[in-house]
Amino acid sequence: MNIDEALRLMPKTELHLHLEGAVDSTTFAELAAKHRLELPPHAVASDLYEYDSLADFLDVYSLVSHSIRDRDDFQRVTYECLERCVNSGARYVELFFSPESHLQVGVSYETMLEGVLQGVEDIQVDLGLVSNLVPAINRELGGYRAVEFVQMVADHRHDRIIGVGLDFNELGHPPEAFVDAFRLASQVGLHRTSHAGEVGPAQNIRTGIELLDCQRVDHGYNIVEDARLLADCAASQIPFTACPTTTTYTSAFRDLGAPDHAIRQMADAGLKLTINSDDPPMFGIDLAMEYCTLYHQMGFTPDDLKTFALNGIDAAWIDDQTKREWRSTWSNEIDGLLSQVV
Repeated sequence: MNIDEALRLMPKTELHLHLEGAVDSTTFAELAAKHRLELPPHAVASDLYEYDSLADFLDVYSLVSHSIRDRDDFQRVTYECLERCVNSGARYVELFFSPESHLQVGVSYETMLEGVLQGVEDIQVDLGLVSNLVPAINRELGGYRAVEFVQMVADHRHDRIIGVGLDFNELGHPPEAFVDAFRLASQVGLHRTSHAGEVGPAQNIRTGIELLDCQRVDHGYNIVEDARLLADCAASQIPFTACPTTTTYTSAFRDLGAPDHAIRQMADAGLKLTINSDDPPMFGIDLAMEYCTLYHQMGFTPDDLKTFALNGIDAAWIDDQTKREWRSTWSNEIDGLLSQVV
């Protein structure tokens, strides 16, 4: 067995994965045709996934979201997304989705939720993958709408809806605007995380932790600009959900092999990092490939990769007993896989 095969089989969590960013380009084209949506000029479906900045990417992300309209669409894209997770060795997934993007084109929250939950249930029956859901606030719509959003999520609560996130363009939409929404999320028993420090300043990370009471940080690369914050987060061991390939599109850290790449600095500083794929078809990768990238391009060792995989268990929003059981069984399984590498 070679190292790439072992890393694909290695048990993993996926804690930073956007449903709408996980739609295969061919599926996107088919759904757009089904609903008679006009697409940008393209020779093949994969041409639709071309961009050079976070703003460009979000334009495409919104168009993909608008192509998902009915219950069957949501079931299909959820099932396909989670099936790819299984093929990358994922054993547990916490899946972001973006209700606001669908509400904008007249899709009811009930419709999207019914379809997504059906996909989650179907994949667990068929392939055994356990998944939970994290509806994400579109920060571009402002703090007042965010409170309404959290209330909507609370009013349609399901056991698989375990938290809320905060995403879309960080620039111009600082976390301070969402204190009330996150306070409400805490009051109704929802976990909390936020995209921060991806394109915005390190201060957004501190604000997310201190004012929004976030339990995880999504991306967080610009923490390397603030040595004090870096040390504080290393001491507290708050998890960061890192997505290596995404940095080459949306952040200032575009050379994965650079010794000062943010993920390398974050790991060297002792942050608790988990490895995730973010929007895999849109970046031409999957979760297993991200682990291979860490090994081949970024110089992380197999022991490092084992640590990242087990960190995902610690960072997951699951009960402590399950965490203890998984840490034991996964650790033994990973050791067995790595021992077979030649």
